Amino acid sequence: MKIFIDGQYLDEQNAKISVFDHGLLYGDGVFEGIRAYNGRVFRLKEHIDRLYCSAKAILLPIPLTPAEMTQAVVATCRENNLRDGYIRLVVTRGIGTLGLNPNRCQRPSVIIIADTIQLYPPELYERGMAIVTVPTTRNLHSAVNPAIKSLNYLNNILAKIEANNAGVEEAIMLNAEGYVAECTGDNLFIVKGGHLLTPPLYAGALYGITRGVVMELAARAGMKVSEPNLTRYDVFNADECFLTGTGAEIIPIVKVDGRVIGTGHPGEATKQLVAQYRGLTQVSGEPIF
Repeated sequence: MKIFIDGQYLDEQNAKISVFDHGLLYGDGVFEGIRAYNGRVFRLKEHIDRLYCSAKAILLPIPLTPAEMTQAVVATCRENNLRDGYIRLVVTRGIGTLGLNPNRCQRPSVIIIADTIQLYPPELYERGMAIVTVPTTRNLHSAVNPAIKSLNYLNNILAKIEANNAGVEEAIMLNAEGYVAECTGDNLFIVKGGHLLTPPLYAGALYGITRGVVMELAARAGMKVSEPNLTRYDVFNADECFLTGTGAEIIPIVKVDGRVIGTGHPGEATKQLVAQYRGLTQVSGEPIF
């Protein structure tokens, strides 16, 4: 595997960053997880746009233009002969001192890894997954804004630990007001009476790229789509529930906190969206070769 670091392609064993990099020391940086399907990078422009928005929010100057970053991602896939896989794009504050001051970091670093990923066992996509709600709440907008896809993921990791301790793969995180925000790494949707609902961004949901694609597909299929505040009660009493994410794609949820959702099996609306999404990923995207 060849890893892109600041304009160079390095073998995995030689791909190293400094122990003084503020991305390592303080989680000071931003990232994107991107998918490649059938020799195309899916929704690359949207991912690049979100990366630069996250960087702007933390005053992190990216040393490449969006066009240069786009080409670097495609070139890294090509370097690794990757037709189907996962791309992790990372921008750190760069090498600094042991102090917090980001002004001591001279130049941000860009890292691109192109590899494979499998978040959930394949059988869960067929029969659906059980999840729980965890005590760890989503970060406040006035603290670390959840819209920033930063390297500081400890909030999500603590929630993931609670999910693991409960014996499940994923968990719902609530915001400080008690409304559903999102899961530890995925956005959440419910279907009620043929109506597709997902938490609003202001509730603490990440502006998910897959989330946006699913909303587009549902609207195109004639479903009513809205973003109201959702409670656990709403989720418990949904007809269907599913999660979306770049790595997860679309995965059905059949039980939440011990409550069976709908029939206890993946619903028809979920199945239709999965089929439409998979069809789209095979024909859309930035060509690699």
